[in-house]
Formats: sequence, C-alpha cells, structure tokens
Amino acid sequence: MSNIFKISKKLSIIKTKFPGLVIYKRETFDDKRGYFRELFLKKDLNKKFVFDYYSLSKKNVLRGLHLQLKKPQGKLITVLSGKIFDVALDCRPKSKTFRQFYTVELSENENISLYIPEGFAHGFCSLANNTLLHYRCTNYRDKNSETGIYWKDKDLAINWPKKKFFVSSKDKKNILFKNFLESKIFKKIKF
Repeated sequence: MSNIFKISKKLSIIKTKFPGLVIYKRETFDDKRGYFRELFLKKDLNKKFVFDYYSLSKKNVLRGLHLQLKKPQGKLITVLSGKIFDVALDCRPKSKTFRQFYTVELSENENISLYIPEGFAHGFCSLANNTLLHYRCTNYRDKNSETGIYWKDKDLAINWPKKKFFVSSKDKKNILFKNFLESKIFKKIKF
C-alpha cells in the first residue's frame, strides 16, 4: 500500500486487502451540546484533493457503480447523515485484487470515511431516508471520461442488502463488467 496517510493522534487507519483502499477513522469531540468532527486534515492524508461535492438520497436509492477512465478519481467518502451500504470495485488490471469488490456500511454514527483510490468503480445504496454523502475527489468530474458498471451484474455477485432500489435511468444502462473489460477504452486505461 502506498503511504498516503500520516498517522496523527486523532487518526486511526484500518487497512483492507485492497492496495490503497482504507478506512479513515477520526476522533469525535462530544459534549452535552452535541459533537464536533473533522472531515479532513491535509497533514493526515497525502493526497491532492481538488473537488468536493455531496449527494442527498432517499431510502433505497442506489447510485453507481461509477468511475472515470481518462481522468480517474480517488474519493474520500463520508456519510454526514443517514446510512449507506458502500461498494468499491477494483478495476485496476495490474492489481492483485482486480475484479474483486469491497463493501462496508457507513453511517453518521461513526466518524469514519472510506478512501477509494483511483481505478475503482464506486457505488452505494442508501439505507436511511435523507442520507447525505460527502465526496472529496482527487480529480475534477469529466463527463466524457465517465462510465458505469451494472450494479446487478450476476458475474460480480455483489450481495446488496436490499432487492429493490430506486435507480436512475442512466445507471440502469450501465454495462456488464465483462463488456467493460472487452471495451476499447478499457484496453487504453492506465490505472
């Protein structure tokens, strides 16, 4: 795993079997008024982030699996309210975990983020109403570089916690992973 994190007293890192994909856990400062949480400390994460956005999802909304090919994005994912089932699919051909996926539940109840490195397809389903998800990205959004892997691909066999979702018409048209691997675009990518 590349050393993208510099450990501080307030930070703990949980490594996964996926090179570069880590859980980033920070301290919560509680008192009777509520709590205070830090989302990002530049000194702790050795990555150049250029773009932040957030999404608001109703319960049972599924988004993904998305990735950018020519301008790949690393993403620091944090749930600000609600709860999600998160999926990161390794699309890096030279990775030892290529074609494998990582799943985790993230919620507002913990001060946890998931760092997903460049070369992964990302998706999630919301498990609570009005789930607010914050994304911090290492590259700008590029519509011409976007693609999607079909979330219900039987070859991937992702064990989603629900059977029925609200899915955008765009995500319903995402391609099967085997078709993605056979595409001309995939053969040119260099994650």
